[in-house]
Parts: sequence; C-alpha cells; structure tokens
Amino acid sequence: MAAAFRVAGHDIVALNGSPGIPFSQAVSFAVNCRNQKEIDRYWERLSNGGKEQRCGRLKDRFGVSWQIIPSAITRMPGDPDPEMAARVMKAMLPMAKPDIGALTRAYKGK
Repeated sequence: MAAAFRVAGHDIVALNGSPGIPFSQAVSFAVNCRNQKEIDRYWERLSNGGKEQRCGRLKDRFGVSWQIIPSAITRMPGDPDPEMAARVMKAMLPMAKPDIGALTRAYKGK
C-alpha cells in the first residue's frame, strides 16, 4: 500500500506501515537539492523552531523529520573505491547541514 504524488515540484512517496504505529522519525521527507544555495534555503526554513540532527537530517517545529540531500554527492558514498566512499561517510556522519564543498573535498581526498 503506497501512494506517490508531487508537492511543489517534489516527488513524494508514502507507505502504509500498518494501523496502530505511532508517528515517529521513522517517517521522513527527503528533499533533493541541486546546490548549496538550495540546501541552505531548505535547512534555514525547516530547522527554524525545530532541531538539527546529523547526516543532513532535521526535525521541523512540528516534529516532522526531513532529510536534506545534496543530489550532486549521492553517488559518492556508493563509489566502487572503498577509500573514497569511506572518506565521504566519515565527513558526512558528524555534519548536521550538508556542506557540498566539504563532502567533495573528502571525496577527492583533500
């Protein structure tokens, strides 16, 4: 049982976990961002009154979980070179708001 729809140009997929499961951070919305400017804009608006978390995650003021994903680096953690992938993951894990520049430097070993 799933539903797919678009909101403000963004694809949303909703899944029915089952009745009686309470609302939790197990449900989150992902926002794919093309550049750092988009990341900054969404992060500022969604975290206002909410709580920042690690790895590009945050909770908004209503307790809804969001993942802010830089689409430019989505291939990096899955790189076939395990050292490159490990550097990106090591850089990303302690980050709250994603920093494309820092992730790219980690990917390149700089």
